[in-house]
Amino acid sequence: MEPQVIEGDGVRLRPYRDTDVADITAGCDDPLTQRFLPALPSPYTEATARWWVDEAAPAVWANGGMAYAVADPDSDRLLGAVGIDRLVPMRRQAEIGYWTAPWARGRGVATAAVRALTGHAFATGLVRLELFTHGENAASQRVALAAGYRHEGVRRAAGPQRGGGRCDSIAWVRLADDPPGPTPRLLPDLPPGGLTDGVVALRPTGPDDVDLMYRLHTRPEVVANRVPPEPPTRPEVERRCRMAASNWLVGTVADLVVVDVASGEAGGGLALRYDEPLISQAMLGASMLPEWRGRGLLTRGVRLMVDWAFDTAGVARLWAGCRPENVAPQRVLEKVGFRREGVQRGRLPGPDGTRIDSVLYALLPTDRSDPPGRP
Repeated sequence: MEPQVIEGDGVRLRPYRDTDVADITAGCDDPLTQRFLPALPSPYTEATARWWVDEAAPAVWANGGMAYAVADPDSDRLLGAVGIDRLVPMRRQAEIGYWTAPWARGRGVATAAVRALTGHAFATGLVRLELFTHGENAASQRVALAAGYRHEGVRRAAGPQRGGGRCDSIAWVRLADDPPGPTPRLLPDLPPGGLTDGVVALRPTGPDDVDLMYRLHTRPEVVANRVPPEPPTRPEVERRCRMAASNWLVGTVADLVVVDVASGEAGGGLALRYDEPLISQAMLGASMLPEWRGRGLLTRGVRLMVDWAFDTAGVARLWAGCRPENVAPQRVLEKVGFRREGVQRGRLPGPDGTRIDSVLYALLPTDRSDPPGRP
């Protein structure tokens, strides 16, 4: 296959040139590129870049793939790379990959390049393209969604990690007959600055929240509602915090931290898990450190999340479950407008093979309680 120049939205896909060597070296030796593309040599030298331009990229083309430099259409400076390989001719399927240079990030370069090459690939006979992202690379996952790729699952331990070990890869797929445009998301982003009522604020959970989340989720009353009812390990909590952005993007769960606006300190957590997307139903989970309780902060946080879920995320029904003896969270739910619907007998596994009842609460948009002076 002979390379053709492809014009995209603010980018040009063209063959590599000798003048790209310095920029390829700088882009591939960048710490972020190295982190998420562990197959790259480290350090990445000009000799490796020249080998790529002179030998490796032409070999990709010779084997039926595509290896493009992504360039600025005005200056012709290299902004990154995009390519297609791992072809399965009998399935008319291949894999697309890309990287963006540090000086070009945040400008939509990768999205434009992936869209352009995807369209070209389908026009030349392919019908299915796979794209794989590192679980912690939220920026790359946003590119996949913006380019119309759909989340298809997780390939466990599919990729190497720099320094040894394996990591999961998130699979995204686009078909030739998929609708045009970005892939709709179940869980949209919060507005800039998060959600706030002036007293509490909600922001997404991230890697810096491990200490808080570990304290919250090892509390006995929180552990009692886990399945199974065992405290998480610190590495498990670390992974949850690192993967929070990814889980939000794929529509599994929105993990948030409750912040006291006056002090700026965080003391609680909320989670909205989209457990039944087909019927627009989601589950609410909430927890607060003991020293934060009794101040109405969790009630305010739940109200903020409820309003966002109904008014922005398109949720039609929210539900939550509590152990019968756990009265405090039931009061919070009732203040917000949740209605008790009954008891699910033996719903949760308990210690030593026992089963625990769960009190079921549910909320519809018209049930919301909004007393003067919230809460």
